[in-house]
Amino acid sequence: MKKQKLLQTLLASTIVISLLAGCGGAPSSSSDGSSEAAGGELEGDITFWHSFTQGARMDAIQEAADKFMEANPGVTISIETFSWGDFNTRWNAGITTGDLPDMSTAQGTGEVIEMENAGVIRPVDDMIDNIGRDRFSQNALADMTADDATYGVPYYSHAQVMWYRTDLLENAGLEVPQTWDEFYDAAVALTENGTYGAAFSCSPNDLLSARYLNFYVVGAGGSLLNDDLTANITSQEAIDGINFWLDVYENCSPEETINYTVNDHATLFYQGTTAFDFNSGFMISGVESNTPEIADDISCAALPRVNADDPIYSAEVSHIPLVVWENSEHPEICEAFIEFLYEDENYIDFIHSVPVGMLPSLSDIAENEDYLNNETIQQFGEELDVIQTAVENGHAIGFEHGASVQASYLTSQGVIEEMFQDIITNGTDVETAAQNAEDELNEIFETMIN
Repeated sequence: MKKQKLLQTLLASTIVISLLAGCGGAPSSSSDGSSEAAGGELEGDITFWHSFTQGARMDAIQEAADKFMEANPGVTISIETFSWGDFNTRWNAGITTGDLPDMSTAQGTGEVIEMENAGVIRPVDDMIDNIGRDRFSQNALADMTADDATYGVPYYSHAQVMWYRTDLLENAGLEVPQTWDEFYDAAVALTENGTYGAAFSCSPNDLLSARYLNFYVVGAGGSLLNDDLTANITSQEAIDGINFWLDVYENCSPEETINYTVNDHATLFYQGTTAFDFNSGFMISGVESNTPEIADDISCAALPRVNADDPIYSAEVSHIPLVVWENSEHPEICEAFIEFLYEDENYIDFIHSVPVGMLPSLSDIAENEDYLNNETIQQFGEELDVIQTAVENGHAIGFEHGASVQASYLTSQGVIEEMFQDIITNGTDVETAAQNAEDELNEIFETMIN
């Protein structure tokens, strides 16, 4: 799988594709959603790929598209939905087959930079200005900017925080952990009677090992990248983090999580199997859908620290963007539809499809009464504040050095996950495995970028 991903992304970086770029100025939208381009009414067909696979989000997007098409009868929007992992594979393969959308989501800022590096998406600065540049987080826009051009419009934001079962902690007489050592001790203590304290997952088809290692390393003041954007898996912070998560896997995680992906992993907490997990506000909807009887017994806190007197920090923030593809024959339709999605009513309807899971990327919407007037937002107001603070103070994994393709490859190539599997399955010592992973990542960086 990793070699396949490597080949696909290499092709994305080297194959010259023909660009069928549309022309004309930015379209203007009226309040009913009807739009006019520089040459007259909008007319044409576009394809929109997104990864909003949950029913409520999928329905919200389809309803917005239906409204837009009703107001613009010359436009057809065909929507295709993929899981995040399938989407990455699909667009990389599409570079050679020509099967690419006109517009799409992307799995965070890292994938935007991968797409920009491959030359398959176009700048969207005019659209951001039309929506209102000052309405967006400057951190979010910076993470999607390369060579002074912005390639993604932030659609919603979220951040990774520590979730826990309040009832299990209370019954065991435990406080909410503030440090990693306290977290580990509590997780071990709560591993009994079919409940696991926490889970550590290592599927190379996902990013969980890189995510968890990054939590620890950033909390210790380090980074998985050096200042020169080479991989940094052999630092003392990284070695300590690897050993920490190996202890978690050995002493309080289900054994089968060695092959778990993000969804498999999250379901353990959703169904009440684990006492702790690290996730965004999507945890709320996951629990409510699986075991609503424990929904009142979950809460979240900032990520644990190495030392109790260390400052609170944020280790992973995601701004999920909308992008316009270079091959689109109708970028003016894409731009008009995206601007339509950001109109207050449409935008709030979408954000409310997973309240607290998706935080508004527009600062004024975050204070809008219609947005705040939501049962889940009101019930989990304290948790929303924790996540919002993390959003405001963090970046995507590796983006503490600025936007880079190297940062994206930390999580998209499965190298760190395979490192953990090698240690667990084959008994490779930590330092050797870490050096092998570092060397492999640096080889990928050199191959893909230079």
